[in-house]
Amino acid sequence: MEMTGKKTGFLSRFIGDKKFYKMILAIAIPIMIQNGITNFVSLLDNIMIGRIGTEQMSGAAIVNQLIFVYNLCIFGGVSGAGIFTAQYFGQKDHEGVRQTFRYKLWMVLILTIATVILFLSFGGQLINMYLHGEGSAADLASTLLYGKQYLYIMLLGLPAFMMVQVYASTLRECGETVMPMKAGVVAVLVNLVFNYILIYGKFGFPALGVQGAAIATVISRYVEVIIVVSWTHRHKEENPFAQGLYSTLKVPLRLTKKILIKGTPLLLNEAFWAAGMAMLTQCYSIRGLNVVAGLNISNTINNVFNIVFIALGDSVAIVVGQLLGAGDMKKARDTDNKMIAFSVFCCTGVALMMLVLAPLFPRLYNTNAQARELAKYFIMIAAIFMPQNAFLHAAYFTLRSGGKTIVTFLFDSVFVWCVSVTIAFTLSHFTSLPVVGIFILVQVGDIVKCIIGFVLVKKGVWLQNIVS
Repeated sequence: MEMTGKKTGFLSRFIGDKKFYKMILAIAIPIMIQNGITNFVSLLDNIMIGRIGTEQMSGAAIVNQLIFVYNLCIFGGVSGAGIFTAQYFGQKDHEGVRQTFRYKLWMVLILTIATVILFLSFGGQLINMYLHGEGSAADLASTLLYGKQYLYIMLLGLPAFMMVQVYASTLRECGETVMPMKAGVVAVLVNLVFNYILIYGKFGFPALGVQGAAIATVISRYVEVIIVVSWTHRHKEENPFAQGLYSTLKVPLRLTKKILIKGTPLLLNEAFWAAGMAMLTQCYSIRGLNVVAGLNISNTINNVFNIVFIALGDSVAIVVGQLLGAGDMKKARDTDNKMIAFSVFCCTGVALMMLVLAPLFPRLYNTNAQARELAKYFIMIAAIFMPQNAFLHAAYFTLRSGGKTIVTFLFDSVFVWCVSVTIAFTLSHFTSLPVVGIFILVQVGDIVKCIIGFVLVKKGVWLQNIVS
C-alpha cells in the first residue's frame, strides 16, 4: 500500500494533467514551429550548398559558426532584459515593458556595430583558424575564398536580425508567441525560394553559389523584420507596450543598473558559450577539413531535432518566470518539475528518430565518403546524449527564470571552457585519438554538469521574484 502512495506521489510530482500539457504546448509549439522551420530551411540551405561541393559547404559552415556567436550575443543581450519583461508583464506594468524594450534596443545596436567592425577587420583570420589537416593548399584557399564571400554579404542582414530579436522576444515574454512564429515561417519560405533561384541560377538569374545563399538569407531577414514590426504597431490594443514606444529612447538609470547586474552575466554567458562551441569545432578541425564537413552535416540535422528541448526550455523561462513574478513559488516549483520531466521524455523519443536517420542523412551531400562516415557517427553520438542535453537546457532556464544569472554563467559557459574545451583541446593537440573518440569524451564530461544542475534545481535557489 505504501508503495502505491510513493508511486502516485512520484507521478504527481513529475506528470501533469491534460490542462497542464495543453498550456505548455500552447507556448512551446509555436516556438518549435518557428525554430523548426528556420532550422529545416537552413538544413535545405545547407544541403543546397553541400551539393555544389565540399569547399563551398565548409566555407559557409565556418562563417555560420562565427555568426552563431553574434546571434547568441544578441539573444543574451535581450534575455537579460527579458527576465524583467516577463515579470513586469505578470504585474501588468506596460511602462516597465516599454523601458525593457528600449534597453534591448540600445544593447543590440552596440553589439551589432562591434560585430560588423570585428568581421570587416579580421574576417579572413577568423575563417583561417578552421583550415587544417589534409586537403591540398588549393582546397584550403578556395574554402577561405568562399567563406569570405559568404561572410561579407551576411553582414548586411545583421541589422534586420537584431530588430527581429528585440520585437519577437518582447512579444513572447508578453505571451504572444504565434505572431513571431508566422513571421519566421514566411521568412524561411522566402529564403528557400531565393536559395533555389540564386544558388543554382534559375528563372534567368545567374548561378551565384554560396553568394546566392547569403543574399537569400539577407532578403528573408528583412521580410521578417517588416512583418513583425508592422504587426506590433498595427495592433496596439493587443500590445499596449507599443503605444508611445518611441516617444523617448531614454531608459531610467535605476532600471539600467538592475538589468545590467542581472543581464550582463547572461550576455557574457551566451557570448562565452558560443565562443566555446566555436572553439570546440576549431579543436575538432585539427583532424582535418573532412571533420569540418562531417560536423557541419551532423550539426545541421541536430539543430532540427534540438528544437524540441530548446522550445521546452524557452517555455520554462516564460511560464516559471510569470509564476515567480506573480509570487506563486509553490506552483512555480511544481510546474518546473513537470516541465523538466516532460522535456527529457520528449527528447528520448526524438533521439530514437535521430539514430534511425544517422546512416541515411549524410548521403544527401555531394562530399567524400570519409566526411559522410564521420557525419554518421557524430549524429549517432548526439542522439545518445540528447536526453542529457534536454535536462541541462531545462535546468539552465529554471535557474535563469529566477534571475540567478551568475549561477547560470558558471553553470553554462564557465563549464564549457573549463571542462569541455579543455578535454577537446588536450586530446586533439596532445594525443592521436580519433576525432569521434574526442567527441564522445566531451559529451561524457557533461555528466558532471547534470549533477550540478540537479542539485541547484532541487535546492530551489531560483525561487525568487525580482521585480517587486
